[in-house]
Amino acid sequence: MTLISINPATGKIIKKFDEWNKEKIDKQLDKSLQAFGNWRKKSYKERANLLKNIAHLLLTNKSSYAHLMSTEMGKTIRQAEAEVEKCAWVCEFYADNGEVFLKNEIVKTDADKSFVQFIPLGIILGIMPWNYPFWQVFRWAAPSLMAGNVVLLKHSSNVPQCASAIEEIFVDAGMRDDIFKNILISSQKVAKLIQDERIAAVSLTGSSAAGSSTAELAGSFLNADEES
Repeated sequence: MTLISINPATGKIIKKFDEWNKEKIDKQLDKSLQAFGNWRKKSYKERANLLKNIAHLLLTNKSSYAHLMSTEMGKTIRQAEAEVEKCAWVCEFYADNGEVFLKNEIVKTDADKSFVQFIPLGIILGIMPWNYPFWQVFRWAAPSLMAGNVVLLKHSSNVPQCASAIEEIFVDAGMRDDIFKNILISSQKVAKLIQDERIAAVSLTGSSAAGSSTAELAGSFLNADEES
């Protein structure tokens, strides 16, 4: 299958992308899992510095990213620029506050010491919609990465250029490409990806039907693990 970027204003094809095959997906899952082993060991300060680098790149190249959003999904330039600014803000927000949010929480019990600890899960799969092609990705990726997870982005099939541009931002900011990876697949391949034991969690923004089916699948897979 080919993923096609089409200008909604003109109906003309801008660019075509080949869908990833099973072998390429499998190799990326292994790479992402290996990257997680290193990324989770980074200090909060190191992660925060990289998120701030991302915010800087977003603001520096705001016009070009806004033009890309406008061309590929039809958002006005004014709205697109505001979206880029919001993405920079969310990166800075979690860079500044992530460590505080993730501090151990002391709980009073009969034990000598009890606390709630927040630890990274692993590979987080993000299934994102077309209508906010940058914001929906960053509002999910920034806290996930700050918490020490690595992420795989399955973006809407009609905004592959935005998805690729976002991956480039993370890499240019200093994150090795296996920490944040855009995977070019159609919706038909998502179910098998969710069931892969290397995927630790799924974040979805979309329709009620998509949310229901994703939750049902993810939930049934968790139950299978508990019974084994």
